[in-house]
Parts: sequence; structure tokens; C-alpha cells
Amino acid sequence: MHEPTLLIADIGGTNARFALATKEKVGFTNAMTLQCADFTSSTEAIRHYLEKVGAPSPAVVCLAAAGPVVDESISVTNNHWTLSSAEICTDIGADQAKVMNDFEAIAWSIPHIEERYLESVGQASQKSLPTGDFNVAIVGPGTGLGTGGLYKRDGALIPLVGEGGHIGFAPKSKVQIDLLEVMRDKFERVCVERLISGSGLENIYWALNVLRGDRQAQSSAAEIFAAAGDGTNAVAADATQLFFEILGQVAGDIALVLGAQDGVYLAGGIVKRYPEMLHISGFRNAFESKGHHRSMMERIPTRLITCDEPGLLGAAYYALELSRQASV
Repeated sequence: MHEPTLLIADIGGTNARFALATKEKVGFTNAMTLQCADFTSSTEAIRHYLEKVGAPSPAVVCLAAAGPVVDESISVTNNHWTLSSAEICTDIGADQAKVMNDFEAIAWSIPHIEERYLESVGQASQKSLPTGDFNVAIVGPGTGLGTGGLYKRDGALIPLVGEGGHIGFAPKSKVQIDLLEVMRDKFERVCVERLISGSGLENIYWALNVLRGDRQAQSSAAEIFAAAGDGTNAVAADATQLFFEILGQVAGDIALVLGAQDGVYLAGGIVKRYPEMLHISGFRNAFESKGHHRSMMERIPTRLITCDEPGLLGAAYYALELSRQASV
């Protein structure tokens, strides 16, 4: 009898990364990235992937995607796909299917990330994850701003997922207040994702130029990071410093809300792509700067996830758990 196929995916606005979860331990093989625009639906992409890797119809499907889960379905943010557990089971012939927010998948991955793929940010005690109970948070700037958390209680893992990127922006300095005033002319509501994301950095850069009298200056996030890195644009340098400072503020706020005493993990493409800028920025000071709670914040580790595809790793964990439950 063949082992059941466990299909997993991490789906964003542009790309869908598929893989097969392994059965011996939490992990995956046969990873492949597909362009979402090339397929009318997730099931069409799944069939294409299975054909390419020569895998049979899966017994278990676990798909992580950007967007909230409503009635076991996700309308993927910045994508024309809608993921539905029931439709996947019907269309693909899977026994079980699970759709989850992409930051729930990253949350599931945290206990399974090797220490060599966790980079300390700041001087706080960077202790490993406790083997017993713990509370951690995850914050990740990329196309948007994702947030999540993971609790462990009496051996059970409990993910916490919400839309933390859409909490309101609370400025803490004169320049941030000025930024907020400029951005309120552009957006009905200024949430933190308007500043801490790829487009958020572009908004910061634009607003700083407006404050300097130039309403026409615009650049892509990649161009701003490049100009800040080579020292050719002082506004770009200021924008990136503000970006990481505000990221630290928000990460600290999320840690307070979730009681994440055991660490805040940084995910997302931006921090992984520009770790040097993160380390020399005001991120950690802003994270700790919480008034009379500063001493508590100083003890909370902040750790950058450097491994590839933590979302797939978390989806692999969940798919393996579903498979084990079905075999009991």
C-alpha cells in the first residue's frame, strides 16, 4: 500500500509555492513555485503541480494563503483565487483539506525551525524556545503586514491569528506625527500596514518628500532600499530608518497584546532581504521603548527567521498531524 500524499502550499498575491509534506518528520520535498496568474483557480494549479512532480491525488491538502479564513474559505488578498476546503476535497478527491491564514502556517512552524535559521536582533537574552509552555508572537512585513502568535499549554499548540496589520498607526515622535498628517490626506484610515510593508515604505518616502516640499518624488521599495544602502539619497535613508523604527514599535505592541514573553519572531520578505539595515536601525530600541514596561520588554528576544519557506514548514506540520489523526 502506498503512503498517502500530503500536498501543501503557501499562496500569495503573485506566487503559489507547492510541495509534498514528508511523513517521517516535519518537512517537505518537491517544492515548486507557480505564477497564480497562469491558472484560473487553485485546483487547476494543484493538478498542474501533481502532474509535474508525478504525484497521485493527495489524501490530505493543507493550503496557507494571505487573507482571513471565513467559513473554511479564503479569498486570497491581491489574487483572483478563492480557496475552499469543501471544494478542494470535491475537485481533487482529497480525504481532508485545510485552508489557513499564511501567518497561522508560520506560527505552526516556529517549534520546528532549527536554531541556525534564527538570527538574534538586539542585545536581549536570545534564549531558545522553552520545551514546556510558551507564548510567542510573529510579525512579518512583505507585500502587506502579517501578524500572529503561538501558545503552548499542557503540550497543546494553539495558534493565534488576526489582522494585526490593520490596527491604527500611533505615532511616537514629531516626525511620525507629521507623517501621519500627510498620509491622512491620502488615506481614509492610516493603519500600520500603510507604513510597514513594501508599499508602506513607498508611502513613508513619499510623505517625507512632501514634508520637504516635493510632492512629485516617488520610488519603488526596491529603489528606496538600494538608494539608502549606497548612500545616494538622504530621504531614502531616513525612510528606511523610520520603516524599521515603526516596525519595532508595532512588534512591541503586538508582544504586549499577546503576552509574548518568550519571543517575537520576524518573518516576511523585507526583513529577510535587508537584515543588515534591520540590525543597525532603531528597531530594538523602539521595541523596548514602552514606558514603565521597558524592563519587561528588554527581556523579550526578537529573532529573525532566515530559513526558506517557513509557511510551507508550518503547513507540512499541520498536514502531517491531519494524516496521523486519520490513521488512528
